[in-house]
Amino acid sequence: MKTVVVAHGDVTASDREEAASADMVIAADGGAFALERWGITPQLVVGDLDSLGTKRATQLGRLGAKVVEFPAEKDESDLELALRHALATGADDIVLLGIFGGARLDHALANATLVADPSYRGAGLRAVYGTTQVRAIHAGERLDIDAPTGTTVTLLPVGGDATGVRTKGLRYPLDDETLRFGRSRGLSNIVTKGAASVSVENGILLVIEIRDGGQS
Repeated sequence: MKTVVVAHGDVTASDREEAASADMVIAADGGAFALERWGITPQLVVGDLDSLGTKRATQLGRLGAKVVEFPAEKDESDLELALRHALATGADDIVLLGIFGGARLDHALANATLVADPSYRGAGLRAVYGTTQVRAIHAGERLDIDAPTGTTVTLLPVGGDATGVRTKGLRYPLDDETLRFGRSRGLSNIVTKGAASVSVENGILLVIEIRDGGQS
């Protein structure tokens, strides 16, 4: 089952395909605006409605969306609340849209690290922005990268160093090596074979794939 959660950040025209192919669509507050532009009504709207507003939320309710409103003073972001509902759907493919960009850099950074939260381990969580995809790999896991030759792959350790990192099918191979937290060694690797992969023995890595290439 595929569940898409749309936040109130930047989206691209191609992101619509992810939402249109989903079994369930959840709007995290202002993420409903992007869905409105795409002509898609979410099954669920979650958040404090400070961006969407109660009037627009009521209109979505009349179109069939369930609206779950939370107080403005809360310990979780609208995206985290929406993710909690996404997990409850039992989805094995959870796609986050609109979690990058926008006027709030702090939100974008928090959203990116949210992908690496161990609470979502095994949930098939990935963030998508156009040709960029972000996933996380945790200790003892291997992640296959099914991407075309020339795809840029960046490995960023989160919450500390990542040790025992191994890669296959990338231009700059890593073999039982350590990527230090806060260092840039994992930036801008390149897929040289279609069957690329990365594994890590200890720590957490964000794996960022940019399918149209990128600059180092």
